[in-house]
Amino acid sequence: MRWLNQDESENVDDRRGGGRGGLVVGGGIGTVVIAIIVMLLGGNPSDILNQTAPDESQTASQAPTGPQADDEAARFTRQVLASTEKVWTEIFAQNGAQYRKPVLVMYRGTTTSGCGTAQEAMGPFYCPLDQKVYIDLSFYDLLAERFQAPGEFAMAYVIAHEIGHHVQNQLGIMKKTDALRDRLSQRDYNKVSVRLELQADFFAGVWANHAQGQSFVLDANDVESAITAANAIGDDKIQEETQGRVVPDAFTHGSSAQRVYWFKKGLKTGDLNQGDTFNSREDANLQ
Repeated sequence: MRWLNQDESENVDDRRGGGRGGLVVGGGIGTVVIAIIVMLLGGNPSDILNQTAPDESQTASQAPTGPQADDEAARFTRQVLASTEKVWTEIFAQNGAQYRKPVLVMYRGTTTSGCGTAQEAMGPFYCPLDQKVYIDLSFYDLLAERFQAPGEFAMAYVIAHEIGHHVQNQLGIMKKTDALRDRLSQRDYNKVSVRLELQADFFAGVWANHAQGQSFVLDANDVESAITAANAIGDDKIQEETQGRVVPDAFTHGSSAQRVYWFKKGLKTGDLNQGDTFNSREDANLQ
């Protein structure tokens, strides 16, 4: 992944110094749930987190002082975020809309979010309540070691997927799907969740399509690293590894093949209008 544009986003809340590390009043998250979330990647934390926004008046954001071991990862994250800002601002403008840039929160260990407590073990996530992306940069190491998906573009895919959820939030898609939560059975709502996650994968591909030649140049190995990441975090792969069997009705993010398919489609077409994962069944045979 060769960068052509070295711009870094300023919309970053760097809490790696340890600020805002207190637990949300009212409880935490069970370790079993945390283990599931870390392996699924990119879920909607409001499903399991305390819905009450934290009292940030009691804590203070604290940026790190002096050089940090993960400064290079932080710089890379700012570059990817800047690239997504540029691409989505242009796409929204072309469609007569204004893109509201999200804030990305970098932290270590534990911090607070509008959706409750954020913990390292949860992996990156987007909180629709405060419209921020949260990431403990140590996840990049987990991506390379646990999911066997090393490489900068795999890391970029993770960020772009979460930004994809922010795009969905701005387009009103998240609001519509969330309204179905109380009207559907858990099994049926899982299917809606799958379509939401697959669309975020598609949007990640759309970003990469537009950013190529503008922010960076990709080679075949870069693309393969992102595909490896998408493949590694499919529900079927995770279920097979953790429980020894696959239960499609329990899918919330889509199979590995589905996630790869929609990311690649977004990467190939770059066309926002081709990502209606809710009404398309072109991936029906990819379970």
